[in-house]
Amino acid sequence: MLRILGKATSINVRKVLWTCAEIGLPFEREDWGSGFRALDTPEYLALNPNAMIPVIQDGDFILWESNSIIRYLATRYGEEALYPLEAQARARVDQWIDWQASDLNRSWSYTFMSLVRRSPLHQSPEALAAGQAEWSRYMGILDQQLARTGAFVAGERFTLADIPVGLSVNRWFGTPFERPHLPAVSEYYERLSERSGYLLHGRNGTP
Repeated sequence: MLRILGKATSINVRKVLWTCAEIGLPFEREDWGSGFRALDTPEYLALNPNAMIPVIQDGDFILWESNSIIRYLATRYGEEALYPLEAQARARVDQWIDWQASDLNRSWSYTFMSLVRRSPLHQSPEALAAGQAEWSRYMGILDQQLARTGAFVAGERFTLADIPVGLSVNRWFGTPFERPHLPAVSEYYERLSERSGYLLHGRNGTP
């Protein structure tokens, strides 16, 4: 059985858990990370020298980096609709997965650390205002894309790209600040909430 190492509140672990829910893949999860088993132990570093979560063990195969993990699981165990085989369709899915990991993730970092994590290192009013503006700018890009597709981020059908992007959308609505009205994002949030995996691992009260 697939083994997942990482705490269930981590947004990157939740990508893996939601992917497993979408493809009906059974797993065993172990709590690793802050508040649980330490990541800087020789045992864990032998699995991931970066001391980060998640890590999966699928038989003898060890893999880290959440987006690599969900691509692997979708390719090995999922259906083509989730992660297309055709080159251009797959590239479109990968584009939005990578955008979430780079541009969108960076944009919400300061605001989330300030308002949700209450980090004392992230309490500059000027930096917070700049962070909120940057996050809103990237969410505006997502809103435009969703308005074009009228459904999901890579097109008319739910794909693997909606998992990382959907978790970021949950974080957007779960962070307490005055957000611009983005109608397509709001509709997307409700559309994703029709999926049981999203309610379990996304819109479950954890930002």
